[in-house]
Amino acid sequence: MALDKDVELLSKNNVLVTAFEKIWNWGRARSFWALNYGCNCCPIELMAAGAARFDMARYGYEVIRAVPRQADLLTIAGPITVKMKPVVERVWAQMPEPKWVLAMGNCAISGGPFRDGYSVLPGTDSILKVDVYVPGCPVRPEALFHGLLELKRKVEEGQY
Repeated sequence: MALDKDVELLSKNNVLVTAFEKIWNWGRARSFWALNYGCNCCPIELMAAGAARFDMARYGYEVIRAVPRQADLLTIAGPITVKMKPVVERVWAQMPEPKWVLAMGNCAISGGPFRDGYSVLPGTDSILKVDVYVPGCPVRPEALFHGLLELKRKVEEGQY
């Protein structure tokens, strides 16, 4: 009971008590630094999400990195070809922990209409663990925002 009184006293004085991990995850969930991989039409929608009409910056996700060592979110937009597989794996290996993957579009999720071809992988999950899938062909920016908010929720809850 003494602990309850201490917490009540702290809350009256505007002092919050929580676990360090919760604060850490709260910060992580609001500051994704993305590294984008794109092929075909989905990267166009990804670029549209960052433009003025949809404005990805209002969610705090406008920091797009070109260097894997500064990124914690790998956004796969479009199919991964067999030729690009080692490059994507190398980029993934260079990213620091914790890191997440968002597969955007039917091609990134399952190979899309190209899955029967010899040169396209049957989805991102065949080489990487995908945290959030955003279906669509092509994915609308609103759906991408929903996927980013789902990833934010997962990170806040520690489900990574």
